[in-house]
Amino acid sequence: MAAFVRRLAAQFPTFDAGTVEGFVAEIHRGFAGRPVRDFIPLLVERGALRRLPATG
Repeated sequence: MAAFVRRLAAQFPTFDAGTVEGFVAEIHRGFAGRPVRDFIPLLVERGALRRLPATG
């Protein structure tokens, strides 16, 4: 996830890395205990890519 946070922070320079990391952590927590464990990184990435532009 750290590499993904760095990529997102580079893609959305108006957000500092801590903000991006917070979004990613929040989205990731939303999948806790779900049976889709193999797809969580992809789902978190998609969620962050939707939410960051809408926030900025």
